[in-house]
Amino acid sequence: MTIHIEHVPSDWSNAQFFDAYAAPGRVGLVGLASWVDRQIRKSQRRLDVDGQWSLWSHAFLLEGQRLDAKHWVLESDLDLHSHFVRLGVQENRIDKYLDAAQAPTLAILDFGLSADQTTAVLRQGLELLGTRARYSIPQVIGSWVALRKQQLGKRYGRADERAIYCSAFVHHCYAAAGIDLVPGILQDNALPELLWSSPLPHKAWLLSRA
Repeated sequence: MTIHIEHVPSDWSNAQFFDAYAAPGRVGLVGLASWVDRQIRKSQRRLDVDGQWSLWSHAFLLEGQRLDAKHWVLESDLDLHSHFVRLGVQENRIDKYLDAAQAPTLAILDFGLSADQTTAVLRQGLELLGTRARYSIPQVIGSWVALRKQQLGKRYGRADERAIYCSAFVHHCYAAAGIDLVPGILQDNALPELLWSSPLPHKAWLLSRA
């Protein structure tokens, strides 16, 4: 693994962090504070030789700033509100990750994409957005089984090309640019921790309040 990690001051706001390091095509990681997110982090402890919990429960692609001067992201997520539910690939303002209490740990990964590679990554994300790719609960369960069995190169459960969860979505979009972020790992099993520890050379900026 060739990774250069730059720790930013823990008293930075999340908005400061994104303003400093968000750029189109970069990968965002977040460790959210909900019970479900803590369980996702806990489940990935099997990827650590010391059994430490992962810092990460969710991954997304950064799109850059729009005309509204806001950073936007492409992601596959469960978005539950009182009046509507979105399950799958979606675009959102970065605002959903600006609350430090709800998102205490953040990272941005820069794999040094060229302009053409950045276009290919985001184009694939928009294709999945436009075709309404769903969030995949069965895929999450299959990845959990593969993790328990230490067989992340194998698929457990039925393949569904129209359904994908967060970090697998990121992996899929990078693959469209000819980049395999986690060689030897099945796309279905590309967990957030595996993106963080990708063997590809990359730079990471980390904001941790743990």
